[in-house]
Amino acid sequence: MSSQIATPRLYDDAADDLVRPAEVTDCIHLLPHENQRLEANARIRIQWGHDMLRDVLDGRYRSVICAVNDTDNAHGIIAQLVNLVTTSQWSVPTVTNYAKMFHQAVTIHAAHDREPYILKYDLDSMMILALLRPAGQDHFTLQNLAHGFQTVTKMLQGRPDRRPVASVSFLGASSNRLVGDDGEEPSFETVLRIMHEAGYRGDVYPSPQMWGAGETGIFASYPFPESLERMRGGSS
Repeated sequence: MSSQIATPRLYDDAADDLVRPAEVTDCIHLLPHENQRLEANARIRIQWGHDMLRDVLDGRYRSVICAVNDTDNAHGIIAQLVNLVTTSQWSVPTVTNYAKMFHQAVTIHAAHDREPYILKYDLDSMMILALLRPAGQDHFTLQNLAHGFQTVTKMLQGRPDRRPVASVSFLGASSNRLVGDDGEEPSFETVLRIMHEAGYRGDVYPSPQMWGAGETGIFASYPFPESLERMRGGSS
């Protein structure tokens, strides 16, 4: 008997020879993680290859984290969620009006509070925890993201009814852009690091634009393996 273990086939009827990355327009190359000590609640799982809206509709999450503003949310994922969840009494206009009303109340009663705030939208079958874009800004900053996820983490602690939880990546957004200190959109790694440092340990869905990263290897969870840091330092 041969000591070599054959690579398992992926598909029936020899379709393994037909499905080739070179023939696919958008693809990713998923890299295996290094063998590390198993530790509970230590990582963020990155949901490469999954459709967030379908997973939400299938009831895989009790909470979803995304963004909201007080002017126009018609092109944000929050609009898609409230339109797809038929048991919800929220609509896109009422989502925006609630955000506007909240901002007006804050201006009167808590003008000096640290932003952004987290608005809760109960869709019956799930809860949306939405980072409210600060008043007077046309984008989110990294500081906004950090403060927002620190609050989200507190809202999830001791609340098993709000888990499992998933978040958008806040990248590639049209309504609520995320802008780094250099005025450009930050890297996915920067976003994951901020979420992780804030204590978030749920799932994150990459933006659709990331499916064009076929020339760069990616990992399925964060923190990334130590080998990546060694490569950045010039060693193999």
